[in-house]
Amino acid sequence: MELEQVLHRENLNRAWRRVVSNGGAPGVDGMPVEALKAYLTEHGPRIREGLTSGTYEPQPVRRVEIPKPDGKGTRMLGIPTVLDRFIQQAILQVLTPQVDPPLQSEQLRVSAGQERARRAQGGPGARGSGLRLGGGHRPGEVL
Repeated sequence: MELEQVLHRENLNRAWRRVVSNGGAPGVDGMPVEALKAYLTEHGPRIREGLTSGTYEPQPVRRVEIPKPDGKGTRMLGIPTVLDRFIQQAILQVLTPQVDPPLQSEQLRVSAGQERARRAQGGPGARGSGLRLGGGHRPGEVL
């Protein structure tokens, strides 16, 4: 990963828009998403220096208990600070295309998910059909 790509103005603006659109609760610092732009305007050079020099340290996450979907108890949820979510998003936007090519990866996820569902149901095609990664297809084809 190239740190220059992460810190590129266009990438940072996309990350900011994504974090703001996702909303979410403040982290341990109490800063709401709406305050991120002003914070970055004031502290941007210091943050950039910390990232390029390797001295930036993320804040601890705020731990909250949330109910489990089945209604039986609670689980812990970690909420990073808005600034850390912004930095994570900027990194994610650079790394994802490098490690997860969109089209082929999506096709594999859908096909693998369909295969798991067929096997779990034990219905037609439960064995020996569906996703085949070796043979039976032309190069460049997923199925």
